[in-house]
Amino acid sequence: MKVILNIILYFSLSIVYSQNDLLDILEEETKQETSNEIVTSIFKGTRILNGHSVENRKKQELEFIISHRFGRVNLGFDELFGLDQANIRFAFEYGLNDNLTIGIGRSSFEKTFDSFLKYSLIHQTKGEKSFPFAISLFGSIAAKTIKDYPPTDKRTFAESLFYVGQVLIARKVSSDFSVQLTPTYIHRNTVKISEDPYDIFALGFGSRLKLSKRVSLNSEYFHAFNESMSINARNSLSFGVDIETGGHVFQLILSNSITMIEKSFIAETTGNFFGGDIHFGFNLSRTF
Repeated sequence: MKVILNIILYFSLSIVYSQNDLLDILEEETKQETSNEIVTSIFKGTRILNGHSVENRKKQELEFIISHRFGRVNLGFDELFGLDQANIRFAFEYGLNDNLTIGIGRSSFEKTFDSFLKYSLIHQTKGEKSFPFAISLFGSIAAKTIKDYPPTDKRTFAESLFYVGQVLIARKVSSDFSVQLTPTYIHRNTVKISEDPYDIFALGFGSRLKLSKRVSLNSEYFHAFNESMSINARNSLSFGVDIETGGHVFQLILSNSITMIEKSFIAETTGNFFGGDIHFGFNLSRTF
């Protein structure tokens, strides 16, 4: 009788443990089915061309960026098709965490210092509960330090400040093609003439077409809904090539904008791209 009870007890415990194992397997499979995978590399770098992409630096990554724009190619041979002139910007960007990047930079154009924060609000994901877009928030402040004013009409520091706010909305449509929309707001504490608006509203469009594992074609356009009358401002248009070489991302760019921060290339571009007012340039970034 004792032997029979032991046999019954053994089989009962085996059934219980088998049920628990089966439940664990089902639970793991359910987790795998319902988990979402983050879509990565929507753009190769933190810039589409002039403007920011939705991408951020990873935690504790430091990126050094050198951006260069030469003069207009239609200046002719005497100016070596613009190569005798140049505007340069140096910048450092650091990932405070995987979703938050801080950056500082200095441009030779108008001797401008700038700083920004960019935060990844939502990631594009795929899976059972996928989300079709990646959304980042961008905010920057810039200070123009060039002394282009009469000695009797010196600007205050506050009058030299510019602010930019953007929502970066991107989608990796396929493994080879990505797009981005960038609603933009710019505020200027001072303007040249009273007819110039203090607030500029614009919408940016960007794209990336992957040609190979390390090369892609990029395009970027910003349409300003109100513009500065004092400088006959035009919309910024750019085309370029991304080349990845290990820890570097090298971008070759053709643009009607000679500047490389948002307050300038969105609101202060004067060149006519299709009239030959094209600036050749490049962005070179190194990540540590």
